[in-house]
Amino acid sequence: MTESGNPLMRCRRAGVLLHPTSLPSGRLDDGVERFLDFMQAQRLRVWQMLPLSIPDPVGSPYQSRSAFAADPALLDLWRALPAEPVDPAALRDYRARQAGWIEDYARFEVLHHLHEGRPWQQWPEALRHRDPAALAAFDREYRALLEREVLRQFLLDRRWRTIRREATARDILLLGDIPIFVALDSADVWAHQDQFLLDGDGQPEWVAGVPPDYFSETGQRWGNPHYDWARMQADGFGWWKARLRHKLEWFDCLRLDHFRGLQASWMIPASAETAVEGHWQAVPGEALLAALREALGGLPILAEDLGVITPEVEALRQGFGLPGMAVLQFAFDAFEDNPHKPWNIGPDRVVYTGTHDNDTTLGWYQGLDPEARRHVSGVLGSAEDAMSVLQTMIDTALDTRAGLAMFPMQDLLGLGSEARMNVPGEAEGNWNWRFDWAQIEAAGARLARLRERIEQTGRADAC
Repeated sequence: MTESGNPLMRCRRAGVLLHPTSLPSGRLDDGVERFLDFMQAQRLRVWQMLPLSIPDPVGSPYQSRSAFAADPALLDLWRALPAEPVDPAALRDYRARQAGWIEDYARFEVLHHLHEGRPWQQWPEALRHRDPAALAAFDREYRALLEREVLRQFLLDRRWRTIRREATARDILLLGDIPIFVALDSADVWAHQDQFLLDGDGQPEWVAGVPPDYFSETGQRWGNPHYDWARMQADGFGWWKARLRHKLEWFDCLRLDHFRGLQASWMIPASAETAVEGHWQAVPGEALLAALREALGGLPILAEDLGVITPEVEALRQGFGLPGMAVLQFAFDAFEDNPHKPWNIGPDRVVYTGTHDNDTTLGWYQGLDPEARRHVSGVLGSAEDAMSVLQTMIDTALDTRAGLAMFPMQDLLGLGSEARMNVPGEAEGNWNWRFDWAQIEAAGARLARLRERIEQTGRADAC
């Protein structure tokens, strides 16, 4: 088992992966409490979601304008406003507690709007370089718009605190998600330019990505700026501490996307069009995690360690007692040491049938060629029809030694590729799926069996 500081792994559990935008309304309305009631009835005790940050223009929450702010679109702001005015004392208290990011975030949002969405590197020089006199004049002129942005975040925070209390009352943990990198055109990079590898014009000297592999002969060029790790380490990783403290006000645990980037990052010259010309650069991940553990009193982190993982990355994860991930859809190759094979999954893993980047399990199986389908069903000991394979995959995940078994909501409802959340590498058509309450009713027999299996596998007991 992992260290006791990680509440995810204190006992065997099962949970569901569902982003709030996939609720029927797509918002944080009273459907959230209804969904929590559904989870409680099924003995699902962990709710995992994607980053709640403001999505990019194509809807991805992994390239956001802020690593701290939540997406105002999640909340019906007109309905969120009470009949009585917001308590000024409560708003002042919120503003003081979030002083490390909220003012700069509000400025960034207003400036972004005033400059018609142009990146901050194209703003007037005084604002681009954050001249104190220019910022003070801006604050005076646009005070009303700045106050509106702060109010939006205050209302989101107030609603989420209610949601977290409701989840806790039902013995449900909330598992958030934080991308390891941040977007270049973001409040974070604008406000902390010294923490990133930028030139004098605010442009990146190096950008992030991953090298060429089996899936892409040119690799992936994400375009995020790299951190100036030497500068960050010199100030005790203050920005990282603030970021995780803030996220842990909302969540019990956090999934850290692209965990391998804490051991080494793929450095791509900003002038390069692909990731081919990159190189690996060591990252002080051990020092960072040690600093975070001391500051937070533990590391309630799930390491996203999918893909090609080196012994050094595995040693970093295990050295800090962090659980890793296993995905059953990746289990059907010829290599017996494949960490995704059910018999190789230990108690320090969170097992998934699939993630938000995979097809639904039903769609995945239906998309295999006949020979591959026969192989999968043979390994699982399942009939060769898609629904039987889906059910056996769910059963297999529950039966593993993994401390936590997680299922995309699409798999629990028995949905196909039409319900896929994201296709990596495709810019359009992602992040839009929502379920309907009627689908839960239609899946009644399947869900009853799920609850029974959760209880049979010892994943329903209180910790």
